[in-house]
Amino acid sequence: MNREIRISDVTMRQLETTADFSLSFREKIELAKLLDKLGVWVIELEGIRQTKADSLRVKSIASAVKDSEVAVPVALTRESVETAWNALKDAKAPRLQVAAAVSPVQMEYIYHKKPDAMLQAIRDTVAACREKTENVEFIAEDATRSDEAFLYAAIGAAVEAGASTVTLCDAAGAILPDEFTAFLQKTRAGAPALSGVKLAVKCADDLSMADACSIAAAGAGADEIKAAAYPVGSANLKNVARVIAQRGESFGAETRVRTVAMGRTVRQIEWLCRNNGSAQGKGYMDADGTGELILSVHDDAEAVAAAAAKLGYDLSEEDCAAVYEAFCRFAQGKEKIDARELNVIVATAAMQVPPTYTVRQYLVSAGNLTHAMATVELNKGDATIRGLAPGDGPIDAAFRAVENATGCRYELDDFQVRAVTEGQEALGECVVRLSADGKLYSGRGISTDVVEAAVHAYLNAINKIVYEEAEA
Repeated sequence: MNREIRISDVTMRQLETTADFSLSFREKIELAKLLDKLGVWVIELEGIRQTKADSLRVKSIASAVKDSEVAVPVALTRESVETAWNALKDAKAPRLQVAAAVSPVQMEYIYHKKPDAMLQAIRDTVAACREKTENVEFIAEDATRSDEAFLYAAIGAAVEAGASTVTLCDAAGAILPDEFTAFLQKTRAGAPALSGVKLAVKCADDLSMADACSIAAAGAGADEIKAAAYPVGSANLKNVARVIAQRGESFGAETRVRTVAMGRTVRQIEWLCRNNGSAQGKGYMDADGTGELILSVHDDAEAVAAAAAKLGYDLSEEDCAAVYEAFCRFAQGKEKIDARELNVIVATAAMQVPPTYTVRQYLVSAGNLTHAMATVELNKGDATIRGLAPGDGPIDAAFRAVENATGCRYELDDFQVRAVTEGQEALGECVVRLSADGKLYSGRGISTDVVEAAVHAYLNAINKIVYEEAEA
């Protein structure tokens, strides 16, 4: 029976090191979805540097990927492990990666560590990762130029601390296939710990030998190959997968990459990468430069989050992700999204909570000869509470009656009404913004009766405030 050669895509990791490329948030999600459909075993992401923005990126990609493992590298600190895991933990198959220099040059000049300190950092970081997941990868950077004794010690330390995959890298890209095979065989003999884990390889492509070296490694017993669908200085995923598919039987190997769909999918990825950033929006200003908040379908998650902040919202990472997902759906087929529409999106997607209060019934009387008067009955758990209040119009009276029933009084920051459908039975949509302790909370309601929509929107916002106050 042929053994499975796992292919780990490093496109996003490789593009990170290339100044000519800068994929937007949305492009990275689309790239991950394409790779997932292609059947790669692992999708490797960039590390987390800007905690809020990068954590949102990792969480969004992790939720979008259905079958592949999602891998995120960590720095050699416990804090980095915590940050990466909090962003990655909801992935179907999360993997934490610990990369460390094993050559004297990189150890001294990039990591500024002596050998003993590097070994201890490897042990501690891999152990911290293993506390979170069994799927921990140790990456020996520049392994082909390392001191053999130190490389074997580093592998042993990582495996002992809990690494389940060990990756050996040829960072110089100057090795030939036969030499790389000999290096792997010698390393297996010198580091017995490798016998109990998966062995992965990553080859640079300085001499255009990365594909050949990767295939040679597979023939020499490597379990995983790192390649890129859009190769920038690395092995080519399309070439490696095609060789294994057509000639893998000669060395007892196969891969799950869907080679039938590979050509079309790789072309889509190539187009995505070649056109990167060309449509990335900047948001905030309309074409006339009036300062009105305007977003477009091309804006990424950071732009949407910044626009929401400009409107006064203080959104959590989870809410930012939910708002951006709703924004993407809403923006399809639209030329622009203005502040009013973004308010609706935030009200719909952000901070959805279990309702403390729900509407049981209401009655509003109004006319040109009398003041408006409203009565509301609300459910609060198993209890029914009531409120009665006059107001300057039916909606104002309804809001005051809700305040009397709940005992909750907050500043009304904004109130919007719009028709969702056309005709006499048109649906009306109301968005309410309430201010509490310096934060804004949006609620949304829809009904053929605008007063009913307003009451639901008002209660929706109150429920969010009450829930957050109870959790504080």
